[in-house]
Amino acid sequence: QVQLVESGGGLVQPGGSLRLSCAASGSILRVNSMGWYRQAPGKQRELVADITSDNVTHYADSVKGRFTISRDNAKNTVYLQMNSLKPEDTAVYYCNILATNFVLITRAYWGQGTQVTVSS
Repeated sequence: QVQLVESGGGLVQPGGSLRLSCAASGSILRVNSMGWYRQAPGKQRELVADITSDNVTHYADSVKGRFTISRDNAKNTVYLQMNSLKPEDTAVYYCNILATNFVLITRAYWGQGTQVTVSS
């Protein structure tokens, strides 16, 4: 079993910052890609940013220049630094990882989600 624990969400004013964390634990041999998705009310879940095992990053156009994804491989943790937050960034943010377990099965895992609300 693999568990993902997210933290760092909350309420922030427009222009503010938040840092999300997602720590993976359990039967993990190797973590491949890691990423963050978000889902606003009435909308589909969308990719915000992801990062490969070689630290190649990719961002949605809507967050480029404001959000930064990073990872700590020793801790199996991925971070999302969110700056210059806008009301339209309000959503539930989900961590996603692609991991290989000790019997060499590779699959995706999701975190439980953390609420980010940007409002004055």
